[in-house]
Amino acid sequence: MDIFLKTIGSINDETRIKILNFINQNGEVCVCDIESAFNMIQSRVSRHLKILKEGGFLKVERRGRWAFYSIRTPLDAFRQSILDEIACLGLEIPKGEFGCGR
Repeated sequence: MDIFLKTIGSINDETRIKILNFINQNGEVCVCDIESAFNMIQSRVSRHLKILKEGGFLKVERRGRWAFYSIRTPLDAFRQSILDEIACLGLEIPKGEFGCGR
């Protein structure tokens, strides 16, 4: 039950839904890519990413001082269905300028 509630809670925020969709569309992204695309400060982005990771959607890979986030694989059917539904919302997702840690 706890995992279910964390998953539901992690998508109970419009910004997190947009960030999740952004990562789903762009693949692996650095925190700085999200900061730039959403014009948000690093601490706020990191908080959203932490919640999405705890909700079971994301994995993180650290390379030096950079943290790269992507959709966790394999993703269970429940979380995949959530991503599919989010993709159907037609959200305006900012274009990322990638390259800070690459």
